[in-house]
Amino acid sequence: MIYIKNISKIYGHQPVLDNINIELPMNQVIALIGPNGAGKSTLLMILARLLTPSSGHILLGEQNIADISIANYARLVATLRQSIHFGLRLTVEELVSFGRFPYGRGVLNASDQQAINEAIDFLGLAALRHVYVDELSGGLRQMAFLAMTIAQETSILLLDEPLNNLDMKHAVQIMTAVRRLCEQRQRTVIMVVHDINFAANYADYMVALKQGQLCFSGPTQEVITETRLNELYELEFKISQSERGYFCQYFYSPKG
Repeated sequence: MIYIKNISKIYGHQPVLDNINIELPMNQVIALIGPNGAGKSTLLMILARLLTPSSGHILLGEQNIADISIANYARLVATLRQSIHFGLRLTVEELVSFGRFPYGRGVLNASDQQAINEAIDFLGLAALRHVYVDELSGGLRQMAFLAMTIAQETSILLLDEPLNNLDMKHAVQIMTAVRRLCEQRQRTVIMVVHDINFAANYADYMVALKQGQLCFSGPTQEVITETRLNELYELEFKISQSERGYFCQYFYSPKG
């Protein structure tokens, strides 16, 4: 389990997270949901140790993550940030190889190359291995960065809005890959998701934040209710379910 205990984050006099307490299960897809400004990305970056909380601590099992060396933490937790800007012109394979940096510090051995190949194959990017990343569409570029994160071979992956600016097809491909990571490789994936329908249909567990506070958390099938979503987003939701999953409708056409 990941234990988030009394986590708060304050910028100046503005609280961004206010005394968050959650227990997160392992080997599941966990969606952080909520409106803009809720503190989702801030919480994710604290988990990534890219931000320091103003108070509180996080335990990975029984160990405080603050007591784990950065080098060892990079072998446990991989992070894909929302905005990534590379100044270098890299092929897909070269980009994915950066995921092995925590192990060989840039010197690749046979096991590193195997991990790179497996990550590329896992996401179906073999035909693009020698293509430059800046020549790819946004969706394929995001897949390449996800492959880099997979190649890091950590038990936990943190993804900050991985569906941002993707079309429906590429968004489905990313979420399908995330589910496969969880089910086939027993990875724990914690991700910020704005599209409530993707979260409802692909996540095992949800954490809902609003104005820096925890609104609710729990297994998706237990917490995905109209009442909770109405309160969280201040919209009127209608949830329907079929053999294809959940549909959370929150918009109404003015026509007719």
